[in-house]
Amino acid sequence: QVQLVESGGGLVQAGGSLRLSCAASGRTFSPYAMGWFRQASGKEREFVAAVSWSGGRTVYENSMKGRFTISRDNAKNSVYLQMKSLEPEDTAVYYCAEAHRIVSNYAARGAYDYWGQGTRVTVSS
Repeated sequence: QVQLVESGGGLVQAGGSLRLSCAASGRTFSPYAMGWFRQASGKEREFVAAVSWSGGRTVYENSMKGRFTISRDNAKNSVYLQMKSLEPEDTAVYYCAEAHRIVSNYAARGAYDYWGQGTRVTVSS
C-alpha cells in the first residue's frame, strides 16, 4: 500500500513563493503520472498540475500556468510544486495524487488511485 505525505505548506503574503513536496512510501515511486490538486473551503477539489512518469510532459490548469511548476525526482520518490506570485485565491489545502495506470486525462480526479492528506497553503493580502 502506498502512502503519500505532503509538506511545505504555510502562511505567505501575496506575491510570495512556496515549494510543496510530496513523498511516497510503502513501495517504489509510481511509474505513472503524479498530480497536484487543491481544495478551498466550501469548494470542490480542482486540478492544479500533473507530470508524466518520465517528467517529460507537464500539464497545468490555465490559471496556474506560468506561476506554478511541477517536477518529480523518481530517485527520491518525490514530486514537487513550486509556486510563485501567490494570490489570496490560491489559499487551499493542496493534495498530491498518484496514478496506478496509464493516464489519458491528467486533469481528471478519477485518473488517480492514491491521495495524500494534504498540506495547507494560506495566502494573505
